[in-house]
Amino acid sequence: MGLFTAILGLPLAPVRGVIALGQVIQEQVDQQVRSPAALRRDLEAVDAAAAKGEMSPEEHRAAQAAVLERATGPTVGGGDRDDPGARSTEGVSDP
Repeated sequence: MGLFTAILGLPLAPVRGVIALGQVIQEQVDQQVRSPAALRRDLEAVDAAAAKGEMSPEEHRAAQAAVLERATGPTVGGGDRDDPGARSTEGVSDP
């Protein structure tokens, strides 16, 4: 049965290779984007721009939040970051 499966699966080998390559590339990108050095560099650039007056305090907070979001990953379900048990009720109507 293994030989039969191998023969039938042979045409899918290039697809499996492309999928594996995509996973390796994604892992490398995640490591580079979330590396402490890159995050520190981005936060320092945001702080420097704010110190020069190139961005408003709101833009500064938003830029810092974007960098920190990249460090911690996106929130699932849009919940409150301070309360991991909180759930988003957006779009939910009361019966």
